[in-house]
Amino acid sequence: MNRLRKFLASALLFYIPLIAMLLFVLIPFLWTVVTSLKHEKDVLNAVVQYLPHPATFQNYINVWKAGHFSVYFLNSLLVSATSVVAIIVLSVLNGYALTRFNFRGKQLFMIILLCTQLLPAVIFLIPLFLTFKTVGLINTPLSLVVFYVVMQVPFNTLLMKGFISNIPKQIDEAAMVDGATRTTVIFKIILPLILPGLVATASFAFIGCWNEFIAAFTFITSSKFFTIPVGLKFMIGEYDVQYASLAAGSVIGLVPAVLLFAYVQKYLIQGLGSGSVKG
Repeated sequence: MNRLRKFLASALLFYIPLIAMLLFVLIPFLWTVVTSLKHEKDVLNAVVQYLPHPATFQNYINVWKAGHFSVYFLNSLLVSATSVVAIIVLSVLNGYALTRFNFRGKQLFMIILLCTQLLPAVIFLIPLFLTFKTVGLINTPLSLVVFYVVMQVPFNTLLMKGFISNIPKQIDEAAMVDGATRTTVIFKIILPLILPGLVATASFAFIGCWNEFIAAFTFITSSKFFTIPVGLKFMIGEYDVQYASLAAGSVIGLVPAVLLFAYVQKYLIQGLGSGSVKG
C-alpha cells in the first residue's frame, strides 16, 4: 500500500508533469519535421498523414536555392557570430572590472544594469532606428550587431561577474607577482577557469541573436541582408502559404541551435551550476 502511494505521488509530482512538458515541446518540433518531408498537396489534405508517404527532401532544396535560405543562413551566422564575440569580450571585461575593482558609482552602475533587464527591447527600436538612419546603418548587418550587443551585454556582464567572483583574487595577485600583466591574467588565467560559464553564456547569446526577429525586421529592408527569421516571415504570402517549404525553412533554422546545444550541453550544466554559487 505504501509502495502504491509512493508510486502515485511520484507520478503526480514528477513523471506526469515531465511527460506533459516533453510532449508540449516535442510534438510541435516533430510535426514541423514531418510536414517538411511531405509533398505540398499532402499538407492540407482532408485525411491527415501522420507520416510522410512518400517522404521528400525537395522542400529543403527549394527553400535553400530558390528561397534564398543559403543567403539568409550565412547572414544569420555572420551577424550572430560577430555579435557573440563582441558580447563575450565586453561582458568578460565588465565582469572582471566589477569583481576586482572598487570605484565610485559601482553599485549604481550595477543597479542600472539590472534595471535595463526590466525594459522590453521593443521600446529601443524607434530611437535606435532614427539613430541608425542618421549615421547610415539602416539596412546593414552592422545595425543588428550593435543592437544585439547593446541588448545582451548588461545581462551577460552580471553573469560573468558571478563566474569570476568564484575565482580567488589571490590567483591574480600571484600571477602579477610573477610578472603577468592584467591582460595576461584575464585571457590566460581567468578565461580558462570560467570556460564552462563562458560557453554557456556564449551559447545563450548566440541563440538569442540567431532567433531574434523584431530588430532584424525593423532595421533590414533588403532581402540580401535578411536573416532566417525575417526570411521565414516573408515566406508567408497574403493569399498563399507553402506550408511544407515553410516547415523546411524552420527546420533549417533550428539545426544550428540543436547542434550547438547538443555539443555544449556538458558545459551548460557546469556553467549554470558554477554561476549559481555566487552572484
